[in-house]
Amino acid sequence: MTDSTDTTSTQRISTAPWYRWYALGVLVLVFTSSHVDRQIMGILLQPIKNDLGASDTQMGFLIGLTFALFYATLGMPIAMLADRSNRRNIITIAITVWSAMTVACGYAQNFLQLSLMRIGVGIGEAGSSPPSHSMISDMFELKQRGTAMGIYALGVNLGLLIAYLGGGWMSEHWGWRMTFVAVGLPGLLLALLVRFTLKEPIRGQSDEQTTMAKAPPFWDVARYMWRTPATRHVVFGSSLAGFVGYGMVLWLPAFFVRSHGLSQTEVGFTLALMSGVVGGIGTFSAGKLADVLGRRDERWFAWVVAIGKAGLVPFLVWFFLTAEFLPAMFIYLVPAFFGGFYLAPTFAMVQSLVKPEMRSVAAAICLFLLNIIGLGLGPQAVGILSDVFSAEYGQESLRYSLMLFSLVNLWSAFHYFMAAKTLSADISQARSVT
Repeated sequence: MTDSTDTTSTQRISTAPWYRWYALGVLVLVFTSSHVDRQIMGILLQPIKNDLGASDTQMGFLIGLTFALFYATLGMPIAMLADRSNRRNIITIAITVWSAMTVACGYAQNFLQLSLMRIGVGIGEAGSSPPSHSMISDMFELKQRGTAMGIYALGVNLGLLIAYLGGGWMSEHWGWRMTFVAVGLPGLLLALLVRFTLKEPIRGQSDEQTTMAKAPPFWDVARYMWRTPATRHVVFGSSLAGFVGYGMVLWLPAFFVRSHGLSQTEVGFTLALMSGVVGGIGTFSAGKLADVLGRRDERWFAWVVAIGKAGLVPFLVWFFLTAEFLPAMFIYLVPAFFGGFYLAPTFAMVQSLVKPEMRSVAAAICLFLLNIIGLGLGPQAVGILSDVFSAEYGQESLRYSLMLFSLVNLWSAFHYFMAAKTLSADISQARSVT
């Protein structure tokens, strides 16, 4: 709890324009750090598999469920705490835990130990995103929220850029163990930056609410979200987008090694360019485009995602059916740009579709389903399907497993089109004082 002097100081500094953008920048670094430590498993998958002698099914479990189950489940009780206490301090503790556990991954001696360390990373990262979403929504009003969330969501692409580019080189020259140590240590310094330079924003200040209701119980938030059609479709749509997206992101490095014969450094450079640079431009563009078009019609927040997710499917199928590397990469420019198109508009819509006192828990519920279905089941299912296809396709089994998964984007797009139907009315309902 803060005393009255602290509260006044917090309100004054958190409403200053320069501070809002500084705080957003720090939270982007936090999100970037979490995705470096999370996605480094993609570039290290093949070396770890070779070293530990694991199957694709086992590796799918290691990069998926071991992380996602604890990350998603613990996110909700931590979010409930965040709606009632200091969000900055929660984020500080979270960074410290996941960074320390990432370093510990480098000292794992077998598959079981590495699985336990990845569970630890998931536990730490559970405390980061829901409080961050809530803080950003308190600092930026609706007309800027898509852009702010687009900038925040760049942490995914920046994380991929660092994980792929740095991880590819480090794993080839230092080995996968030292790579874990190298990417985990900077997070400990970032925890200090958050603790000593960020302030707790006033809840609801960007929505011009003069009174703030007490944070409701978890099930009240869950029922509110379920009874709101737009929220229901957005959450389901993002979960399906994550299902195919995480499956792609975490298995593409192994696909390039097996099907195109690239080295770890070449894989890292290729995917850093595609997922980090091209994908980052797409992620930011989606948030900005949603803000610009949403000023005329709020339904564009959902339409932007639906068009992007449906439109990339033919290019993904074409990409996986192309045997030559360079032509395949030119085709992949389109899926790389639109792959993360759902992130910023989804984050903005979820935060705008609930009342301010519900925001951390609402973000946690959305992220729970996105990560259980997406990060937990997506990579696992790709690995299982690849093992099933291996009898017929051999070394190319992963190619056809991933190609089949690309079709799930159409199902995701359907939910965003449905969300648009009631989006404006549902946002108005969240703004009303009850």
